[in-house]
Amino acid sequence: RRTSPKRTPGEKYETGSYGRAIQRACDKAFLWPKLAGRKIKELTDDELVEFETWRKKHRWAPNRLRHTMATEVRRTYGVEASQVVLGHSKADVTQVYAERDFELAARVAREVG
Repeated sequence: RRTSPKRTPGEKYETGSYGRAIQRACDKAFLWPKLAGRKIKELTDDELVEFETWRKKHRWAPNRLRHTMATEVRRTYGVEASQVVLGHSKADVTQVYAERDFELAARVAREVG
């Protein structure tokens, strides 16, 4: 810990600070191979575009956890269970979070004809 930090920690994570913490962790865990030993300010315009594209693929946001959980619950227990777990009053809102199970649809099509 620093003796005089620029930012002092709060009592808890806020929505934005939690997201930034995840992005920083992703940046540390998934280093862009061409950046080794260089600073972002030193990149050419083409390299900067390539870096931003690469970084978008290797970062994630907290809402991804919610989407993944909703999809798993829907796949295992159905859309109503996913709706209840997410706390939605209407199933159409749940549809946004819980992805459809296309494998299930294909299996039904094979079995039913």
